[in-house]
Amino acid sequence: MLTSKQRAYLRGLANGLETILIIGKGEITDNILMQADTALTARELIKGRVLENSSYSPREGAEILAEKCGADVVQVIGTKFVLYRRNPDEPKIVLPKAKK
Repeated sequence: MLTSKQRAYLRGLANGLETILIIGKGEITDNILMQADTALTARELIKGRVLENSSYSPREGAEILAEKCGADVVQVIGTKFVLYRRNPDEPKIVLPKAKK
């Protein structure tokens, strides 16, 4: 679970990212899940988009992908969303510490 400070930090990092994952009018397939999982392992932070003609809202699409990939939804704005999952072997992003 991300804190608001960590979420804000990740939103800042996501500003410069290109959209690499697109959910179209079909279902969220195993291929999309595999693509998201591979990208999260390699990058830790990915930006995706849900097309207008999709049966999912951007929030629904992001939450389904996050749940199936074990990631956190960082933000959803318009049709775009950002997901984060820490790579346990080779972490690339150092999050601000959570206060207790």
